[in-house]
Amino acid sequence: MSVAASPSPPRVALLGRGRGAVGSMPDRSWRLLLPPVVLLLALLGFWQLYVSARHLRPQIAPSPWRVITQGFDDRSALWQNTLPTLEETVLGFSVAVAVAWALAVAMAFSSLCRRAVYPLLVASQALPLIAVAPLVDLWLGFGLAPKLVVVAIVTFFPVTVALSEGFESAERDGINLLRSMGAGRLEVFRRLEVPGAMPYFFAGLRIAITYAVVGAIFSEYVGAYQGLGIFMSEQYSQLRTDLVYAAVALTAAVSVALFALTYLIQRITIPWYRLSRRGEDS
Repeated sequence: MSVAASPSPPRVALLGRGRGAVGSMPDRSWRLLLPPVVLLLALLGFWQLYVSARHLRPQIAPSPWRVITQGFDDRSALWQNTLPTLEETVLGFSVAVAVAWALAVAMAFSSLCRRAVYPLLVASQALPLIAVAPLVDLWLGFGLAPKLVVVAIVTFFPVTVALSEGFESAERDGINLLRSMGAGRLEVFRRLEVPGAMPYFFAGLRIAITYAVVGAIFSEYVGAYQGLGIFMSEQYSQLRTDLVYAAVALTAAVSVALFALTYLIQRITIPWYRLSRRGEDS
């Protein structure tokens, strides 16, 4: 039996109407961006003054200005090595998300599966990656596959746990209501548990995406032909510390961009959640 209508999110259609709510969005964005930007500029300024005052050699501690200029001069090599790392990150993270959904759904439908799998999930995060990554390369070679496996190992756990907790957070009253209307287990899962788990999912997604780029770079250190990991290793061996710092800064920028992208995807896929949060804050 199908349910006539799925439980709808709280009515927030009227929230945000009016000149004050619309005008507050740019102000809120500035309030969020200004503090970290000011702090970053202050740290870079202190770094620049310290290096200049101590007359440190570029091989020891390059100044921020040198890092920026040398990185710009070598931007072609940086970009060519960023693309493979970005490909490994996106594909490996996609594999992790698919595995996380499969495991979380299986644990939601079977308590036996949850009791059997959950401890193994926790144990998987205790494995030393520095020992696992070379073994994965040994088994799968030096192509793209081992990089995807390493990224997936690093990132699937937060997404799995977040989804599992999200499915478990469904309100008992809502479940009873749907069942009283004739909804089966699958119908309850689709109409109540999945929508309720989406905010948890994106929270786990944001935690995991911060590790994805680092996981890809670490896998390149073990064995690769291209990528930011290889680039940093080569520049370090040539005492080009400025280019190593430039690659690190680029890695951080990519991670921040992917982190911000999760918010954009969340706004598109579950717009009701942002509106309901705004209603709670008002």
